[in-house]
Amino acid sequence: MKTYIKLTLMLLSITALLVQAKSELPLAADSIYFNGKIYTVNEQQPWAEAVAIKAGKIVAVGDLADVNIWRGEYTKQQDLQGKMLLPGFIDSHAHPVMGGAYVRSLSLDSFAKPARWYQQISEYAKQNPDAKVLFGYGFLASAFGAEGPKSAMLDKVVNDRPVYIMDEGFHGAWANTKALKLLGIDKNTPDPDPGFSYYKRDKEGKPSGYLLEATATAGIESLDVITADSVALGTGDVINIMNSYGITAVFDAGASDVDALQLNALEKVTKQGKMTVRMVASHMIGHSDAAKDAIKITKHKRAISKHDMYHINTLKIMNDGTIEGKTAGMFEDYQGEPGNKGINVFSQSQMNTLIAQASSENIDVHIHALGERAITETLNAIELIRNNPKYNSSTSRFAICHIQVMTDNDVQRFAKLDVIAQSTPLWASYDEFGKEFVSADQFSRYFRFNSLKKAGVKMSFGSDFPATGAGTLGMSPIFNMEIGVTRQTPAQKDAPIQPGKHERLDIATLIKGYTLDGAYQIHMEEQIGSIEVGKMADFVVLDKNLFDVDRYEIHNVKVLQTILSGNVVYSLESKNK
Repeated sequence: MKTYIKLTLMLLSITALLVQAKSELPLAADSIYFNGKIYTVNEQQPWAEAVAIKAGKIVAVGDLADVNIWRGEYTKQQDLQGKMLLPGFIDSHAHPVMGGAYVRSLSLDSFAKPARWYQQISEYAKQNPDAKVLFGYGFLASAFGAEGPKSAMLDKVVNDRPVYIMDEGFHGAWANTKALKLLGIDKNTPDPDPGFSYYKRDKEGKPSGYLLEATATAGIESLDVITADSVALGTGDVINIMNSYGITAVFDAGASDVDALQLNALEKVTKQGKMTVRMVASHMIGHSDAAKDAIKITKHKRAISKHDMYHINTLKIMNDGTIEGKTAGMFEDYQGEPGNKGINVFSQSQMNTLIAQASSENIDVHIHALGERAITETLNAIELIRNNPKYNSSTSRFAICHIQVMTDNDVQRFAKLDVIAQSTPLWASYDEFGKEFVSADQFSRYFRFNSLKKAGVKMSFGSDFPATGAGTLGMSPIFNMEIGVTRQTPAQKDAPIQPGKHERLDIATLIKGYTLDGAYQIHMEEQIGSIEVGKMADFVVLDKNLFDVDRYEIHNVKVLQTILSGNVVYSLESKNK
């Protein structure tokens, strides 16, 4: 009997130990990725052998033995077979809703010359015989010289119906004679903001067919080429394309001319199950009169737009124009135009007030400043609140985007004032036309990416789609990364290098700019941007390791899978079936 009791107690003890051990084991993961080059963008653990996912979040990262603890009977296991896995890319400046209005229209090859554009326009006209208005985007204004494109050039290609084409930066438009007549634009039409938003004219004062800034976007509205349904449909298209390039999150830097349709489009796309990127969006202002209600409107949008996948919570300020339009705010006169240093949209006083008001409401601010003077004045405004104890508790973050021409002093101020430098690497390829508009010194200070890195500045990168300069391909982070590394036309070793050569970036910094620093910009670094336990399982799988690829072959690296919250939202294999 004693022996029986002892055996019973022993069995009970063993059972208790097994129950305790089982309770200490983690629940089985939904999926495990292993046997790949897993780059985490986590400085404490940059590389890993495996990663486990449970309920859309990362539950384990590290050695295969450690991650295998999470393996269960129903855990899906993906052998990466040596492929690269890294955090999902973040496009830190794009216009996916505005781009939705254009994605199905004519897209010109911005790397081409006017002769190729005429051919593309002609082909598009033949392919769309029933279109009442031929609408598109993508020309480079500087390719036409100081005067820009003219109606007569388009009339030779299409003269039986209106043609209206936005430039690659969406700061100007090119219209044929039919379009100008339909819009009612003639010699007597006043310029809304001379020197900034205006109609380029010939010697007699007649509009030449080149429209700049607000006059260009106003033309789109008047031609009625955009509808609520087309915007929603196009936004879905843009999101699909982003997924195909490995993008899992995006900052919408303003819906511009489709602002009134922005929230409606996002709601429609979400209901259709097509919202497969995380989106932080903004309320954009682009003229001085809008400053008065900017904070009030941003707060309202922040309150009504909160959703698991999107949130309009940032103020976007457009503070100047472009180099090719000679409207970016500079310290020197543009070449050939004495007295023209460009125009800052908002005065220093207005910018000071906007930054202070946003800080008081904990609103992040994203400022378009392309020229050196616009950048300096924007930093001046930020410096005021950084030096004012009143704003010490503010959670507002500031990003200055595009940053094409910058002074030496301002490179250091970005770091000192904790301002994010946001730009598009693609634009740092050699600008054979733009150099005609600025001084040699200014041309040597284009896109100072490596200088910013050395100064310790957080940098984020994006496409500015649809103003990429390369159509939908411009959305590709990998395509952009090659240009960030080379400062040359992709795949062309002998192509001219954009000065200065020393501003070339390393691949690790570019990856961080498209992941963790991008997440920081949109205030989501605790949720996404690196592969760490507790963060969302947003990944991209590439066919090659970006660290091992020749710099001129980076653009050929393929996205095999894009994963959002542990779910595959894009697969190259499925696409090719």
